[in-house]
Amino acid sequence: MKLSTTSRAVVLSAALAGTLTLTACGAANEETAGGGSTSTTGSSTELSGALDGAGASSQQAAMQGWTAGYSGVQPGVTVNYDPVGSGGGREQFTSGGVDFAGSDAALDEEELTAAQERCAGGEVFELPNYISPIAVVYNLEGVDELNLSPEVVAGIFNQQIANWNDPAIAADNPGVTLPDLQITPVNRSDESGTTENFTEYLAAAAAGAWPHEADGNWPVAGGEAAQGTSGVVSAVSGGNGTIGYADLSQAGELGVANIGVGEEFVTPSPEAAAAVVENSERLEGRGQYDFAIELARDTAESGSYPIVLVSYHIGCIQYDDQETADLVKDFIGYVISEDGQQAAAEAAGSAPISDALREQAQTAVDAVTAG
Repeated sequence: MKLSTTSRAVVLSAALAGTLTLTACGAANEETAGGGSTSTTGSSTELSGALDGAGASSQQAAMQGWTAGYSGVQPGVTVNYDPVGSGGGREQFTSGGVDFAGSDAALDEEELTAAQERCAGGEVFELPNYISPIAVVYNLEGVDELNLSPEVVAGIFNQQIANWNDPAIAADNPGVTLPDLQITPVNRSDESGTTENFTEYLAAAAAGAWPHEADGNWPVAGGEAAQGTSGVVSAVSGGNGTIGYADLSQAGELGVANIGVGEEFVTPSPEAAAAVVENSERLEGRGQYDFAIELARDTAESGSYPIVLVSYHIGCIQYDDQETADLVKDFIGYVISEDGQQAAAEAAGSAPISDALREQAQTAVDAVTAG
């Protein structure tokens, strides 16, 4: 195997607690190529009103970045986002309590039916607008570069590979001196989307080396457990021979493993995380503007990094009133723009979506209207 040349980008995440109520303040328009004046969202109209959303807490810091940037575009719009969790956001949206939802999972069949009934024209959009690489972080004195195949990652976290100089790890790291030291795997003690995405990757990519189903609760007894991403990072940082999993933006000075993908080892990066989303298949049985995906966790595509958390924005293609339609269209248009994705990356360390994903999402944004 060869090491990819993809570089690692680490951005400090901004924490944001409680219900998010962010108000646009300040205006900024840009000149289009054709000489007309339009906002970065593509709207030529100054809007006003309130837009209500709820859902995934993983989007909190990104939402801070989005609304702060949007404040320079639409000073008269107030965006309210309640980070009640993905399930709560989907429930509030399908019941008509909020205008859009943020969710770390796509709508299931029952929820999709409820969403279609809620939306005036029966069409729903699901856009993977937030992509966050999950890094395998480690603290191992004398080892600055570490390659791990999916089966080895699974063996370590399933506690079947217990020592750092195990032949399986050595095979992934020729020429590297690995210490005769016990491995201490660290997992989340709380239910989390990060754990669910990590175990989903292991179940898909590591074959029989990971005999557990994907779950938000850690399925292996023993090892060391820590509360939240910050707890995992702290526990890994505090030991020697420790290894865990955490948002790349939180890795800090810890070592970050390169993960085996096809014939190479890939370093987690925004570009590599976005690539696996772009190359994943759309879920079947969805509408024209529904871009929910089945993540290609077992991809062999060069330059793709499959251990990612993807969070959606969910809304209606047709709303009951024009004001809501205009606000959703304009705000989500900003979210998917280059400026919007950069604002989220700076605030949350997320991976900006690719141009192909942006063009795809734009078709849904352009279709939003009122009944």
